[in-house]
Amino acid sequence: MDYQARTRELQRRLGDAKLDAFVSDDADTIYYLSGFWGYLAMEFGRATILVVPRTGEPTIITPAMEAEMARSFSWIADVREWADGVDGEWGGTLEKLLGTLKAKRLGTERFKLHARVSAVLHELRDVTLVDATATVADMRMVKSPEEIVVMRQAGKVAVAMLEGARAVMAEGVPEYEVALAAIAGGTRKAATFLSADGPERMMSPTIYNLQVMQSGRHTCMVHGRSTVKRLQKGDPFYLCFCGVANFKLFKLGFDREFFVGSATDEQARLYETTVKAQQAALAEIRPGAVAADVHAAAEDVYKSAGLGFGYRTGRAIGYSFLEEPQLKRGDQTRLQAGMTFAVDGGITIPGKAGYRIGDSIVVTPQGFEYFTEYPRGLAVI
Repeated sequence: MDYQARTRELQRRLGDAKLDAFVSDDADTIYYLSGFWGYLAMEFGRATILVVPRTGEPTIITPAMEAEMARSFSWIADVREWADGVDGEWGGTLEKLLGTLKAKRLGTERFKLHARVSAVLHELRDVTLVDATATVADMRMVKSPEEIVVMRQAGKVAVAMLEGARAVMAEGVPEYEVALAAIAGGTRKAATFLSADGPERMMSPTIYNLQVMQSGRHTCMVHGRSTVKRLQKGDPFYLCFCGVANFKLFKLGFDREFFVGSATDEQARLYETTVKAQQAALAEIRPGAVAADVHAAAEDVYKSAGLGFGYRTGRAIGYSFLEEPQLKRGDQTRLQAGMTFAVDGGITIPGKAGYRIGDSIVVTPQGFEYFTEYPRGLAVI
C-alpha cells in the first residue's frame, strides 16, 4: 500500500480547497494515510492524531507507549510522543504543532472527530474548522489493485469462518460453541496470508469481536450475539460476519442463514425471497449504474412478494464498516469499477423470525466479482 502517495494526493486536494492542514483522530483514516494502527484510543484517554499540512511533512501525535509502533509501522518520520500530565498532554502537543504550521483553516472529518479533539480545536484562536469528510471519502471510494488483493483474502477469511462454524452446527449445540468455531476457522485461514517478516509482521491473524448470531425467534433481532441457547429443530440460524470478518484492517460484509433439521414452506419462501432480492440488486451492478437503482431492484422483489420496504441493500466497505456510497433510496452516485460493497437481502417478521443473506463484492468493468463465494441456496443442517 502506497500510504505516502495517498497523503501527497490529500495534500494536493487540501491546496484545491484552500485548507492549511488536515487533522484526524479516526483510526481508519490514520491507517489509510500513514500505515500506522494502534490499540489505544480516546476511550482510554489515549489520543492518536494525524496532522497533514498542505505542504511539507505530516506528523503523528501518539501516546509514548505506542510511539515505537508508530515509528515502526508508518512511513511518517515525525512522531511526537505525549505523556500523561505533561505539557498539556496530546492537546498541548497538537496546539503547539498547529501554531508552528500557522494553520488557520483546518480540514476534519466532522462526524468522526472525537468531541474532545473537536473541543481543543474550537478553542484555538483564529482557527476555522472545515468539513473535509467528502475529500477523504472520495479518495477511498475506488480501491486500488493492491487493496482489492487484500479484500479477496479477507473474503476467504470470512468464508473460512463460516466453514468452521458449519462444521460444528447441529441440534443441541449452544450458539457460543458455533461462534468459537468460527473464530478458530477464520484465524487459521488468516494466518496463511501473513508473514513473520516485512511490513505485515505485526498484523494479528486472530479474529475478534463478538459474533453476530441468533437462532429461532431471536433472528428477528438482527444484531444479537451468540448466547448459551442451544440450537433446536426447526430453528432458523443466522450468522453475520460484518463486525468480525476483518483482515489486515479491511472490513467486509458476509451473512448466511441455515435451518436446523427442517424448514417450513413459509420459511423457505421468505428465505428464498431474500436471496432473490439480493440477486436482483447484484444483477444491476456495473460501472455507470446508479446506487439508488440497485437498491430499487431489490425493493421491487420485496413488493412483489407482498412485503414492505427494506433497509438499505448495501454499503461501500473497505477500511471502515461504512463507507460511501450506499445502495439506498436517494443515493445518486454512479458506480465505478473498483468500488467495493456489502450487498444484502433481508426480511424481518417482528416477533417471529428474520431471513438474511449478504456478500461482499467488487465492481468490475463487466459487472462484479464476489469476495465471499459460498452457496446461497436453502440449507438444512
